[in-house]
Amino acid sequence: MTRVWRKGYAKNHAEAMNDIADYIAAFYNNVRLHSKLGNLPLAVYEQKMAAKQSGLVSENT
Repeated sequence: MTRVWRKGYAKNHAEAMNDIADYIAAFYNNVRLHSKLGNLPLAVYEQKMAAKQSGLVSENT
């Protein structure tokens, strides 16, 4: 995947929007490790938190 900051988008706003959305969805949320999240990708961290929350809810009901 070509990094968005290495491309010139001076004349094509739609292409820039699509590339940035793809970067966020494909790399930033699913691959890039976040030190504040225990060196987990955002998507993995969110899945763990959702599982923990659903476990807490089912224990209380």
